[in-house]
Amino acid sequence: MRDQADAPGAVTPADASGPLSGPLSGPVSGPSAGPSAGPDSVVVAPAPAPAPAPAPAPASVLAPASAAVPAVPAVPAVPATPASVPRPLGEHRQWPRSFADRLPTPLPGLRAFARLAREGAFRPAPEGLRGIPDLPYAPSPLPAVAAGTVSVTWAGHASWILRFGGGPTVLTDPVWSRRILGTPARMTPVGVRWEELPPVDAVVISHNHYDHLDAPTLKRLPRHTALFVPAGLARWCRRRGFTRVTELDWWESAELGGVRFDFVPAHHWSKRSLIDACRTLWGGWILTDLRAGTPKKVYFAGDTGYGHWFGEIGRRHPGIDLALLPIGAYAPRWWLRDVHADPEEAVRACTDVGARRMAPMHWATFALSAEPVMEPLHRVRVAWARAGLARESLWDLPIGGSRAL
Repeated sequence: MRDQADAPGAVTPADASGPLSGPLSGPVSGPSAGPSAGPDSVVVAPAPAPAPAPAPAPASVLAPASAAVPAVPAVPAVPATPASVPRPLGEHRQWPRSFADRLPTPLPGLRAFARLAREGAFRPAPEGLRGIPDLPYAPSPLPAVAAGTVSVTWAGHASWILRFGGGPTVLTDPVWSRRILGTPARMTPVGVRWEELPPVDAVVISHNHYDHLDAPTLKRLPRHTALFVPAGLARWCRRRGFTRVTELDWWESAELGGVRFDFVPAHHWSKRSLIDACRTLWGGWILTDLRAGTPKKVYFAGDTGYGHWFGEIGRRHPGIDLALLPIGAYAPRWWLRDVHADPEEAVRACTDVGARRMAPMHWATFALSAEPVMEPLHRVRVAWARAGLARESLWDLPIGGSRAL
């Protein structure tokens, strides 16, 4: 059964229509609390709170998304706590009630939603669904992981299994459920059966949308599993019994098992119910294997539109070996441009962050928007070639496929 403790006012039918990842309504945001630092903690003095960024001008709730074009937010100064000094694991932290000042643009209002309904653009047209049998799905046993290497396996959508040789196994945005709130059932099965997973040491969550934060999947994990989550989300996790939850703001880091977890910005938003828009933060993660002679870096972007943050991420975190970037759920563009990159923008984002390789994700799993189901793969391959990038550096894996760094 779908988790009903997420928030009051949540939409309840599991197969209800409507966009799962696209913006639906206006912003607000909430506090978090949790247990004190555990035995894995590195105790440092907390960094001074950065000055809040100026809030964008509010948009009319009846104005379409294209009506408001706010100024691009200023890039914040380098934090007082450098990335090399990790935050304590599991520390108690207080957050602002809202993260709406981090939005790339104001969220669309009722008029935009009405236009989407008139156009019938919630899902692909029937001809766009004919490609479902062609979606790449090739489950295979997880390969062995040699010391000093990082194995990446795509389980579908934004769920990856990252195994650091001789170190931790990390899941990103794990969704093993067949169905999530507000969408039809999966178009493709999960690439790796839950029973075939190695012991999971840590989970990273990019934001709280249902296709990225799946309560039934998390309930399968031991409650001592380390969770790394955006600011404000620890309370949700701790209410479900998890005892090792670390929440971070943008540009903060923590460490576990020789791997550093850096939380970085994304052009997106958060919402799990009718009343909690932007009460928790959103972002991506850079996982760095500190044990290797030359540290290996994997950038997991989560959900994001294209924008100025990618260049700043690349400046602060040079030498990214692999970027896991979303390429689906982008149509229609007038509705989703600000929060979901299209395939061409994903290629630009890869070059902006300076990643040596790119693995596409966030497609071929759930029908979240109106583009034909096979279009993201075709477009990203064309965009990659037009950018003059080496074909072998585009890891367009099938669901269930693996590669190693």
